[in-house]
Amino acid sequence: VLWAQLLCRWVLGSELTFELPDNAKQCFYEDIIVGTKCTLEFQVVTGGHYDVDCRLEDPDSTTLYKEMKKQYDSFTFTAAKNGTYKFCFSNEFSTFTHKTVYFDFQVGDDPPLFPNENRVTALTQMESACVSIHEALKSVIDYQTHFRLREAQGRSRAEDLNTRVAFWSIGEAIILLVVSISQVVLLRSFFSDKKTTMTRVGS
Repeated sequence: VLWAQLLCRWVLGSELTFELPDNAKQCFYEDIIVGTKCTLEFQVVTGGHYDVDCRLEDPDSTTLYKEMKKQYDSFTFTAAKNGTYKFCFSNEFSTFTHKTVYFDFQVGDDPPLFPNENRVTALTQMESACVSIHEALKSVIDYQTHFRLREAQGRSRAEDLNTRVAFWSIGEAIILLVVSISQVVLLRSFFSDKKTTMTRVGS
């Protein structure tokens, strides 16, 4: 958690996957300058019904975003004040299951690839090609992240389903064994000879 908070302070964007225990709440903080455009994106990877509560507050504790029991969502806003913004993920409604949550908090725009990219004169053909490749690679990274999250979520669901099927099969086998033994015992009781005991009374 401390590592995540330090990470939020020295990079323009924070990307983290963390464990959220049951009945727990986890908050992260980000110092933002007024007028900065920010985007918060999150997704529950594993656990329970794959849902979590999310809340985003400005430096005056005014709620900017609040969603209950969401599997995934994205929220974009522009900072109206200077200060520390807080966003929290809550699993307090869950009693037994812990969650694995991924979030990506982007603050501001990426710096230009070339220092003089915003100059009045046009970029050279090589610079334009580099910028295009850079943007394409950023899109590829985003797609890879989403596909990895979907793969992790699908694997978690498959493992959970496999566990349920295994327990169900074991339960059926035990029930079948108990019923079979009960039937055998019952049938033997029907066909067993009842021995009568004769008592002789003497004079």
